Amino acid sequence: MVQIDEKVYGSSKAKIEAIFDQGTFVELSAYTKRHDSQSDFEGVVCGYGSVNGKLAFAFVQDSGRTKGAFSERHAKKIIDMYALAVKNGAPVIGVFDSAGAVVYDGASALAAYGRVMKAVSEASGVIPQIAVVDGICGGSSAVVASMFDMTVTVKDKSSLYVNPPFVVGKEKGSASHAAVAGLSAYVADDEASAYATVRELVTVLPQNNADASLMETCDDLNRASAFDAENYKSDELVATLADNGSFIRLYKEYAENMLLGFASFGGVVAGVVASDNANGGVLDIKSARAAAKIVSFCDSFGMPVVTLVDSCGLEVSGEAEDEAYASELAKLAYAYTASENAKVTAVVGKAYGAAFTLLGSKAVGADMVYALPTATISVLSPEASVAFVWNDKVGEKSREELETEWKEKCASAADAADRGEVDDVVEPAELRKRICAALMMLATKADGKPSRRHANMPL
Repeated sequence: MVQIDEKVYGSSKAKIEAIFDQGTFVELSAYTKRHDSQSDFEGVVCGYGSVNGKLAFAFVQDSGRTKGAFSERHAKKIIDMYALAVKNGAPVIGVFDSAGAVVYDGASALAAYGRVMKAVSEASGVIPQIAVVDGICGGSSAVVASMFDMTVTVKDKSSLYVNPPFVVGKEKGSASHAAVAGLSAYVADDEASAYATVRELVTVLPQNNADASLMETCDDLNRASAFDAENYKSDELVATLADNGSFIRLYKEYAENMLLGFASFGGVVAGVVASDNANGGVLDIKSARAAAKIVSFCDSFGMPVVTLVDSCGLEVSGEAEDEAYASELAKLAYAYTASENAKVTAVVGKAYGAAFTLLGSKAVGADMVYALPTATISVLSPEASVAFVWNDKVGEKSREELETEWKEKCASAADAADRGEVDDVVEPAELRKRICAALMMLATKADGKPSRRHANMPL
């Protein structure tokens, strides 16, 4: 086992210790030096160790060693480590902090970036890959980091960009800018929080695409989920449904109308796609794009998805249409319909128009769909429906009475269940146990009909 020496490892020492369990890190290609120097080690440390008891690999670019300059040998260390990670089916953590490529290397440095990109691409969907931008990550390095499954940045320290901020604007490339642009899945307040989040992600995610993501939990599977269906906050809803209220939220600054991330339900770790009712749960471009990424990621690793719907529908704006809104919604539709993982959906509030269809309905592939008794499922909102269909009845009854009647007759959870689009109408207190039970039932879900040798003939 390699001793972590601050004189040898420089600034990467603290990063390695923050990632791995104490005393478990083993360096790979430890004696690789720069091709133009016999005294300077390459500006990247590669190795493996234990993260909360799980095997993981990591490369740490070290700006304290030749400014983390990227070269052909630098790339080879990373690629060789990737080969071991894939063979052993263990996640990769990449810590980016480099001033860029060695200019003198010319085409060799450019090709080296391409080889690393190829290694990351070939590992995608096989092992989880988590990037940490703990310094400068520009140009081709930014492309590499963005190829990872998720990226963690550090407030007031990370710089993630293609073109330098001094060229395109000083406000570009910061951690906050990366978060708003969707490049960063999580913005940590400091380095300690960043690496704690990385360790938490490695703990909850499966080791590889053949592994199941299960966790021990002391939380009662039959515990009542305590929330007021008529007046709740979305983050509190997720907390009361998840084991011990634990939820790793991602893309908070990017998808403001959606709560996305990971939580366990009865010990089964699942991706969470939940409407944020504080903003009406409007399914806008960013929410659709980020939700599609979570669903796709979970499908790659056989992780189930729990979808909680409370949305007043789609965004109505010219700006959305200018950004190819339909195309972005189509990506969300593809994510749900093409995925083969287990999917459980609960309509906990409003589900108007295409929002009901796109957010994990049975029509797009959900295995189980529940709805609360107070849920409203309708092509249009009750107000718009009455104005469009029953406007001539206003006078016989008040508009408010007609809207209530529409909810009861044409937009209720019971009506959706009668039409076969909802499997069961459940009380709020029962929702957690029903989600847990469904995920356990679907744990061995297989695509298609199981094969058999022949039918069992009667005697």
